Amino acid sequence: MSDFDSIVITGASTGIGRACALRFHRLGWRVFAGVRRVADGAALVAETSDRLTPVVIDVTRAETIAAAAAQISAAVGERGLAALVNNAGIGVGGPVEGLDLDKLRHQFEVNLFGQVAVTQALLPLLRAARGRIVNMSSMGGKVSQPFMAPYCGSKHALEAFTDSLREELKPWGMHVAAIEPGVISTPIWDKARAEATDARAAAPAHITALYGAAAERVGKVLGELPKRGIPADRVAAAVEHAVTAPRPRTRYPVGTDARIALLLRRLLGDRAFYWLMGRLAGRPR
Repeated sequence: MSDFDSIVITGASTGIGRACALRFHRLGWRVFAGVRRVADGAALVAETSDRLTPVVIDVTRAETIAAAAAQISAAVGERGLAALVNNAGIGVGGPVEGLDLDKLRHQFEVNLFGQVAVTQALLPLLRAARGRIVNMSSMGGKVSQPFMAPYCGSKHALEAFTDSLREELKPWGMHVAAIEPGVISTPIWDKARAEATDARAAAPAHITALYGAAAERVGKVLGELPKRGIPADRVAAAVEHAVTAPRPRTRYPVGTDARIALLLRRLLGDRAFYWLMGRLAGRPR
């Protein structure tokens, strides 16, 4: 049996998940890095050691979750899991009036239902070690933006799931935390811009006529955001605290933009807050 505490991190191929996998490996943990492609796992192994084990997990496919849970259970045995980081996620956008409902459903399949499925599969192992669960939410889980309703909606739902699960697991001495990053320098922004471009190209003519100019402005904002983003390892540091601190917090805003936006959201009413956000985003009166 391993002498190391074990952690599972989904969505570990790139960005925040990858930063978390590398950080916990450096800390001496046994890391099960959830990836969708074998090649991504091999790239992680090349940078680490045999304490990092790639595990193929597509959070939208029950068979891969079940197979991963069996693999992890065989590896950790009765010692169980010290932590699970539900990080896998995608971003879908567009005006609500023109949303492709299949894409909207897929957004929730990845960002919410997939997180629930992985959590259910691994809870027996987590309970055995009184392990902790960390859900990767977002500033968007508290502050919704125009043309990002699918993404923000999925993160709002993940916030609620996190709070309910935390209360349910208290009898076993387990803790559940939400990480709420602002703008982070990760490949998700390239994917978001590509998604937005594809959505605009596929939109019906009447949707383009109604929302085209506003969607273009949002696209420009998305193009500028990565320049202001902070390193993914800043988020990994918050995850480390949530997993290892004697008294972990329930929520971890990460980044100045996230902390300011969440503070203003609490202090200002809806109209004043969204008026301010509109001015900052360059929306006309």
